[in-house]
Amino acid sequence: MAKLSKAVHVRDPERNRTVLLLPGEEPAPHLAALVTNPDCWEDGKAPGAQDNATKFEEADAVKGGDSEDTEPAARKTAAKKPARGRTTAAEGTSGQ
Repeated sequence: MAKLSKAVHVRDPERNRTVLLLPGEEPAPHLAALVTNPDCWEDGKAPGAQDNATKFEEADAVKGGDSEDTEPAARKTAAKKPARGRTTAAEGTSGQ
C-alpha cells in the first residue's frame, strides 16, 4: 500500500469529520481514495489512479470505440416565455 509524503486533511464521509493523515501513514482505502493529489504520495501516484484509467478504457471498449467519433447530442433551445405585464406599453398605446 502507498504511503503519504505530506500531511493531508480529508473529510471522512463515514464519520462526517475532518481527518488528519500524517506523512508516512498508510491510510485506509476509503480515505486514500480521497487524496487525489499525486504530490502527497511517496511514489508520486495516487493509489487507484491506475484503476480509474483502466475502468475508463474498459467502458470505452464496451461502447465500441473512441468517444471522439460520436457526434455531440443536439441541444434543444429554450422556449421564450411571454412577457408579463406592461402589455399596453408594448402595443404603443397610452393605456387610456
